Amino acid sequence: MPMKSTETRYGAVAVTLHWVSALLILALVVSGFRADALSDASGKAALLSLHVPLGVTVLVLTLLRLAWWAVADRKPPGIAMPRWQDRASRLVHLLFYVVILGTAASGVAMIALSGAAPILLGNSAAPLPNFHDFTPRAPHGVGALALIALFVLHAGAALYHHFVKRDGLLVRMWFGRT
Repeated sequence: MPMKSTETRYGAVAVTLHWVSALLILALVVSGFRADALSDASGKAALLSLHVPLGVTVLVLTLLRLAWWAVADRKPPGIAMPRWQDRASRLVHLLFYVVILGTAASGVAMIALSGAAPILLGNSAAPLPNFHDFTPRAPHGVGALALIALFVLHAGAALYHHFVKRDGLLVRMWFGRT
């Protein structure tokens, strides 16, 4: 599989960034909602000690992905589909970038404003702050819900194209030669 995209499929860099980001975002959504539901402070701190670095990793991967598309690679031409599906696809992809970056920004702001970084890094025995007391908490939660909605739309469309339309759309964003 070539590093860059071809006329018929995405390259190894784009495919790897896509699937690693997708898995990490799923882990972030699960760990974020789980941490929010925990009342045990040590369990919450342990979960957030994983959640925060994963969030920073997704932010970095997303910025790398945007740089990759801007500087090094071109997306393969789209497959034939009705105009409304093409527009919906472009909108969902754009919203993914906006929501990922916005959710990451609100997460960074929440950690900075709350002073929780030393606690999550194990450098302080202070109790975790109540993140709901900080303004970025609301957009962070809304961003997580938006990511779930976008994921359902994105995965649903990909599976529809793969199993119903059988047009090879999903295969273009997978590893391999065919």
